[in-house]
Amino acid sequence: MAAPRRDTRGIVDAPGLFTRVRFRRRTPAEPLRPYVEHYWLIDWDLSEPYATHVVPHPCVNLVFQRYADRPGFGEVAGVGLELFEQKLAGRGRVCGVQFRPGGFRPFTPERPATDWTDRRLPLAAAFGPTDAAAAVLEPDGEDARVAALDAFLTPLLRVGPRTLAQAELAMGLADRIRTDRTIRRVADFARAEGLSVRALQRLFAGYVGVSPKWVLLRYRVHEALERAASDTEVDWAALAAELGYSDQAHLVRDVTATVGVPPTAYAR
Repeated sequence: MAAPRRDTRGIVDAPGLFTRVRFRRRTPAEPLRPYVEHYWLIDWDLSEPYATHVVPHPCVNLVFQRYADRPGFGEVAGVGLELFEQKLAGRGRVCGVQFRPGGFRPFTPERPATDWTDRRLPLAAAFGPTDAAAAVLEPDGEDARVAALDAFLTPLLRVGPRTLAQAELAMGLADRIRTDRTIRRVADFARAEGLSVRALQRLFAGYVGVSPKWVLLRYRVHEALERAASDTEVDWAALAAELGYSDQAHLVRDVTATVGVPPTAYAR
């Protein structure tokens, strides 16, 4: 069984967050693993409020959450286009499901992924009335919460042959963009995969929720932010070239547009 990934890409000031909350990742049940990256669990009990920030991945999340001043509830969180902020105070709990890019569509096959993009909607908008939030959030034991997530998701997996094939293709292509730094232009990537640019764009719209160019840029920004957080002496011009940017200015522009400050300021 493959363990959940351990990197903190996308979490702004991960050390600051982890000193304030208990954060874990867990592996889903076997039938769900082709589509679900991992479950993520957070609990906190804070004496002072704290705001956490995340540069979203190109994927859908289901988020079951309970805060001190409101009952538990569940949401579908589509691919977020902007920096996400969540204020934490008092005691609370979140149990999340991070799908692989392209992996949510088999659970809602009648709706394209763009229906969820940059939106946070009640769980019922995707799955109808459900008491899943209580089942997931109430157990004190972590294993019981994971089991409740498995029990909720497994019956929802409705994979027809065409949806399965397209979802697998979208997930594979998105993962290639994430891991292969030689991919620098969407047109070249589409050609190498035997697709037209338009076909690739339609696939990503339907199954990922954003364009392949957006995915490419977001993963490169994630890498740049991770480097900024871990390396005190980043050669930004060299990093820009390594990530496929034509020059340092384009990298600085993308990072600044994403987190609101230039990469040198972010590193500080």
